[in-house]
This record gives sequence, structure tokens and C-alpha cells, in this order.
Amino acid sequence: QVQLVESGGGLVQAGGSLRLSCEASGDTFSNYAMGWFRLAPGKERKFVAAISRNDDYTYYLDSVKGRFAISRDNAKRTVYLQMNSLKPEDTAVYYCAAGTYMDSSQSAYNFWGQGTQVTVSS
Repeated sequence: QVQLVESGGGLVQAGGSLRLSCEASGDTFSNYAMGWFRLAPGKERKFVAAISRNDDYTYYLDSVKGRFAISRDNAKRTVYLQMNSLKPEDTAVYYCAAGTYMDSSQSAYNFWGQGTQVTVSS
């Protein structure tokens, strides 16, 4: 079992930056691939980024490539999402998730955080 707690969301103007954090407790953090997903108003929850257990590989939604960066610190049991050049369409609740393999599908992830709101004003 893994418990996940996100933080770092907030209100930012277009073009600004935010860094989301997701701290894990419970099972060994390095056993899990980690992902970030987002749920925008009126839309389904979508994949944003993922990182492998040992930070060997990362994978991104096309629309965030070059603007967002996922990273992890296994010693701190934390995964990060650095978001730069934010756009109003990035507004959503952002969730981190832990799973046994890195994938863009939500079904690959067994444990989810409660989410953190990111609002980008134009």
C-alpha cells in the first residue's frame, strides 16, 4: 500500500511556473513507477507525465513536452512535476499515481493522491 499526498498547486498567470510535489508513504517508493494525471472541468482525467522506478525513463503528453518536467527523489519518497510556460488550458486538478510499471493508461496505477488544483489565468 502507498499513500500519496500532492502539494504545490495554486493560481498563476499564463506564462508562469509551478512545481507540484507528491510525497509517498507506506511501501518502498522505488518499487513504483509514478505518473501525473489531470482532470479539467467537463473533461475526463488524462495522462500528463510518467517516470520509471529508477528515473531511467520519462514520458509526456505531447502538449506538455518542453514545458513540463517530471522527476523523482527516491530518498525523499517524492515525485515532482515542474510546470513552466503555463497556459489557461493547463487548468485542472492534478493527481499523482503509483503503479508497477510506467504507462499513460490510468489502469497501470494502483494508488492515487487526492489531487491539487492548478488554475492558470489569462
